[in-house]
Amino acid sequence: MWVKLCCLLLYFLALFVLARVFEAVAWYESGFLATQLVDPVALSFRKLRTILECRGLGHSGLPEKKDVRELVEKSGDLMEGELYSALKEEEASESVSSTNFSGEMHFYELVEDTKDGIWLVQVIANDRSPLVGKVHWEKMVKKVSRFGIRTGTFNCSSDPRYCRRRGWLKSTLIMSVPQTSTSKGKVMLKEYSGRKIEVEHIFKWITAHAASRIKTIYNSEHLKEEWNKSDQYRVKIYLFANLDQPPAFFSALSVKFTGRVEFIFVNVENWDNKSYMAEIGVYKTPSYILRTPEGIYRYGNNTGEFISLRAMDSFLRSLQPEVNDLFVLSLVLVNLMAWMDLFITQGATIKRFVVLISTLGTYNSLLIISWLPVLGFLQLPYLDSFYEYSLKLFRYSNTTTLASWVRADWMFYSSHPALFLSTYLGHGLLIDYFEKKRRRNNNTDEVNANNLEWLSSLWDWYTSYLFHPIASFQHFPFDSDWDEDPDLFLERLAFPDLWLHPLIPTDYIKNLPMWRFKCLGVHSDEEMLETFQDSESDSDSENKEVFSSEKEVLEDDDLNTFHSRSGGEPLCGAETCSCANKYCHHEPYEWKARSYGSSSSAGDMEPDWSAWPSEMLHGTECVVCLENFANGCLLMGLPCGHVFHQNCIVMWLAGGRHCCPVCRWASYKKKQPYTHPQPLSSDAPS
Repeated sequence: MWVKLCCLLLYFLALFVLARVFEAVAWYESGFLATQLVDPVALSFRKLRTILECRGLGHSGLPEKKDVRELVEKSGDLMEGELYSALKEEEASESVSSTNFSGEMHFYELVEDTKDGIWLVQVIANDRSPLVGKVHWEKMVKKVSRFGIRTGTFNCSSDPRYCRRRGWLKSTLIMSVPQTSTSKGKVMLKEYSGRKIEVEHIFKWITAHAASRIKTIYNSEHLKEEWNKSDQYRVKIYLFANLDQPPAFFSALSVKFTGRVEFIFVNVENWDNKSYMAEIGVYKTPSYILRTPEGIYRYGNNTGEFISLRAMDSFLRSLQPEVNDLFVLSLVLVNLMAWMDLFITQGATIKRFVVLISTLGTYNSLLIISWLPVLGFLQLPYLDSFYEYSLKLFRYSNTTTLASWVRADWMFYSSHPALFLSTYLGHGLLIDYFEKKRRRNNNTDEVNANNLEWLSSLWDWYTSYLFHPIASFQHFPFDSDWDEDPDLFLERLAFPDLWLHPLIPTDYIKNLPMWRFKCLGVHSDEEMLETFQDSESDSDSENKEVFSSEKEVLEDDDLNTFHSRSGGEPLCGAETCSCANKYCHHEPYEWKARSYGSSSSAGDMEPDWSAWPSEMLHGTECVVCLENFANGCLLMGLPCGHVFHQNCIVMWLAGGRHCCPVCRWASYKKKQPYTHPQPLSSDAPS
């Protein structure tokens, strides 16, 4: 997970750098930046009208360019970034969807139960034509949708009883606005009573009702009283402007942030004394002033702070977020991080998507589970102080210049989703390239695996959980039921493929007996101890390398680990066992046992057989490497009793050959104890 998190952070850093590159290129080609102010005098009448429509100011009674320009100046400073966004939005010919209500419950669920939005619904009475024609209605939908106002059509023919109860006997327009200034308050429905059925007149009616919810200040005394008042709102935003009513985007935001941010409109049109405005730090109009417990912030001075609905909505969400905003943000980040698995995972294509689906399910489940206690804790009354400190931290961090850059980049990439997806894909392909190169340097075989091989291994892994026991769950030592009940052996033969191809873990190798080969009277105890410690550390490091390269495998029902036994057994010689591994089909090696008095690896010295486990066969040669045992070397024995160099037999077993190189007895299955034959008197160790 940490690897995917680092990859995601690198991706965000690349997006940040790429946005700065785009700004530099735009400045080089056009000579201006997005934060540079635009003189409205230099703009055409069409561009000025586009700016007013984006800000939500009516201009139907202003035929002259001078009047339109003055209205733009009164509503706020114009930046190059806002002008570019407004022109791009006007050129986009995307059709905006409108809801068709099916009945009373559908209307109640979407309109009357929605407490933080504005709805405009056209009601069509029975056997009547709509109040607004199709062409004008489409223009109306497109005009109001840019301010977050949702639209719909209710045909009374689908539910005439509800229309009669509401009194909708003729076609009309209905507007729903939250009635109170508290979050999740009541909703009131207002009916359009105007005579002119035109888009501009209907839009003025909508903006007038939305602006009526905003507190308006007309004199300095009222401003002083409001500025020094402390109430439930911790965050307030003031608009100081010489306008008849606030812009439509300002009114729409007041509905959207009901209960979180208080919107106040200060009309300075007829003010003679503006001294108190200078006292509180307002020296020019129009000005958007954000007042928080931490201080005053002037909106519009940093990058991306445009006079538009989208820019101010992003700004206020970062300062005063809801729990739902944080959940959506965490959901997006977690899924972006999970999709990194598609590029980090190497091997077959099907394997990548299977791992991706598994990761998406796991991460989203953990996210939802982790959010449940958080939501429960936030409901506790004694956590109000923690909540306030968290919001204070948000306000401090999101009023910095770096936060304004991040918001500007978010608006840029969200308006260009193709660029966002292409950069994410490119970043993922780079991760895939470096990960594939790293694994090839480590000689990992899964890089070149195809789909059929991986599906075959996946089926083996699945069936192993159904039919094979897991060795790590088995307690060592244990007794096999096959020794007592041969019927289990016959039942196992009913699955020949599983019998011939078991999946066996290597956990049992840790439980195999190990000891040092010693000769009588060769070294002192201190030298032997030093040699033992040195070779033990070397052997442990080699074992770790062998175990780390082993693939995931499962153990068969009849393949069990073994334990140290007492007693002995005669030499098993070249006995062939029923090994379940596919590598164990060769002819058995001959066990080259030496007599006790024969030549040994330590010259003519006799081995110290007392250091050997009682169940191990005596010998002085490893049949894997065909070398004699040297004094002080580390040995390992198998359940059948044969002894080998520890490194040699570990490499043999880790390679998938889970049987004895000599007799082919399964290396994970115990064997009946045996007794050593009594040595001759001439061969007895001295």
